[in-house]
Amino acid sequence: MKIIINLVTFLLYTGAVFSQQTIMGKVTDAKNNPITGANIYLEGTYDGASSDENGNFSFETTEEGLQTLVVSMLSYESHYEAGDVSYFRDLHIKLVESVNSLTGVTLTAGTFEAGDNSKVSVLKPLDIVTTAGAAGDFVAALQTLPGTTTVNEDGRLFVRGGTAGETQVFIDGLRVFQPFNATANNTPTRGRFSPFLFKGISFSTGGYSAEYGQALSSVLLLNTTDVPLQEKTDISIMSVGGGLGHTEIWGDRSLSINTSYMNLAPYEALIPSTQGVRWNSPYESISGETVFRSKGEKSMFKLYTGFNHANLDIDQEDINFDDYIRFRLKNNNLYFNSSYKYYFENDWSLTSGASIAWDTNDIGIQENRVDAKETSSHIKVKARKNFSNRFDLSFGTEYFNTKYDETYTDLNNDEFYSGYNDGLWAAFVESDIFLSNKFAMKLGVRGTQSSLLDEFKVSPRVSLAYKPGEDGQFSLAYGDFFQRPLTEVVKFDQDLQMEKASHYILNYQYINNGKTFRTELYYKDYDRLVKYDTEVPQFNADYNNFGGGYAKGIDLFWRDSKSIENLDYWFSYSFLDTERDYQNFPQKATPNFAPKHNVSLVTKYWVDKLRSQVGLSYSYGSGRPYHNPNALGFMQERTKSYNNLSFNWAYLIDQQKILYFSVSNLLGINNVSDYQYANTPNGDGVYDRRAITPPADSFFFVGFFWTISSDGKSNQLDNL
Repeated sequence: MKIIINLVTFLLYTGAVFSQQTIMGKVTDAKNNPITGANIYLEGTYDGASSDENGNFSFETTEEGLQTLVVSMLSYESHYEAGDVSYFRDLHIKLVESVNSLTGVTLTAGTFEAGDNSKVSVLKPLDIVTTAGAAGDFVAALQTLPGTTTVNEDGRLFVRGGTAGETQVFIDGLRVFQPFNATANNTPTRGRFSPFLFKGISFSTGGYSAEYGQALSSVLLLNTTDVPLQEKTDISIMSVGGGLGHTEIWGDRSLSINTSYMNLAPYEALIPSTQGVRWNSPYESISGETVFRSKGEKSMFKLYTGFNHANLDIDQEDINFDDYIRFRLKNNNLYFNSSYKYYFENDWSLTSGASIAWDTNDIGIQENRVDAKETSSHIKVKARKNFSNRFDLSFGTEYFNTKYDETYTDLNNDEFYSGYNDGLWAAFVESDIFLSNKFAMKLGVRGTQSSLLDEFKVSPRVSLAYKPGEDGQFSLAYGDFFQRPLTEVVKFDQDLQMEKASHYILNYQYINNGKTFRTELYYKDYDRLVKYDTEVPQFNADYNNFGGGYAKGIDLFWRDSKSIENLDYWFSYSFLDTERDYQNFPQKATPNFAPKHNVSLVTKYWVDKLRSQVGLSYSYGSGRPYHNPNALGFMQERTKSYNNLSFNWAYLIDQQKILYFSVSNLLGINNVSDYQYANTPNGDGVYDRRAITPPADSFFFVGFFWTISSDGKSNQLDNL
């Protein structure tokens, strides 16, 4: 009996030994370099091993049949082999480097980010509103970045040889149709929005995403705050008005309200304008903004509303008249914006939204009147799917509608009507593809159809990025961009085509230890620009799309917030070479708004002993072209260079009270932006002229800002 038991035991042991199989192979990276320490195991079992210094591994298993072999290693994507165990011999497994969203390559060509959570930021939201000379206007702060031009008599964004009308503004992905306050000719305007309602800004100087269109040069994306940190009240008392803001929170819902009143009458009484203007009724406005947010488990709903009423009455000098020209303006603007985002299972998300704006202008020019009304709307739906950390796809469609009506009434009460109604449909698809931590690409295409122009256009967009080292990377971008001619033209003639610009961009960016260096080469090719044969667009002009041009140059940016304690500064330089044949130009030439050289230096220093932040900003622009009819040629002369040194000082009375002082153009330099020449020569055959200058060389501002919050620490330093 004992012999039988031993025989059975021997047979069972022998069967077990013979049923074991050896799994072996080698693990390397994509370049066949061995990977040490990789984990190799059969899924659902304890059978496995680790690779040695040569990448080799070997282990035995009693498992049989169809199995899954898993190979995993930190910084690499897991690898899976499925099949019969008997085939898992002499394997050569190549692991693919995983894409790290924190240290991997990013797509940055043509784009400046301003957000606390963006690793490619060159500016933070704090910077947008603490820059000396900006006076709390985010557009003025953006003009310290390379690629922009300070056109001091306008105040809007001029980017890389493009007009202000070539830049579009979006809030939470939805179009803002009138982003700037209405103003008089040669009097700078400001953005309509309060900085504290936005968590971040993305400013593209070219080559932007296929999601956005109808902008030949640039898009500015403003993103409202998702979830406020605490309830608070902000009180502002200023030399030009006052403001009141409050944020209330109910669980996952919150409401932020901001109102302000501006009146330049007291300022004008104290420091009157002296250069070519007389204020009958200085600029006055009342405005308000509201953001409501509701956060669900997998959703976010936002509702933004903005209102602005402004009026002014001004007399302006004109070289063709003995007396001043009276200009009166009343503007009303109401804007609604709502967006909803839902996150589905399997990494799908859906974003939808709509915006609508009503804008009216009642204008008086001497005895003539202009009544203009514009109603615009935007509806958008976008879906996004993250297939993996290497590939995502977004696609969507949107519809814009603009109805514009204008009635011009002359001193004889004769009326002239102009206007248009345009429905513009667009669709886009775009994908981010990360081939590795060092190489990525963005591929997109956008199609646009205009009912007004009866034209369909397709715009390809491509961006590439390569990261040779840990801190620096190169980027390339190309794209075609189309834009419907501006209102000032299509209100008279709809038999036109969309204007076109093609962008080519090469970018290098380096970020390390509080230091950022960025340089960008670009070329823009303009085609089908609108031309007309009158001094300004008017009903009897002949219009065509025979215009064109180019813009090329280099932008440089350097920022350092670490080298000197308590000092943060940035420097930017732009070289611009541009010519265009458009509007009423008789030939291709550099337009007046495009100086060849632009320089900005912004410094901010915190003084502990004085409980103060002190800032200085310096801006320089080389002479701007202008046409002198007394000389041969066209746009052949240059103004003197533009110089502006601005100063600000924020003093913390206590943690929540701030006394603020700023002055723009501290040295009082008389900057000339252009010249107006008489329509006819004088008795000596010479065309007389007058210089176009700001109403005042410098602007002084004093304010007191008080924040009341539950933590007792918050203040408005980031809004100044």
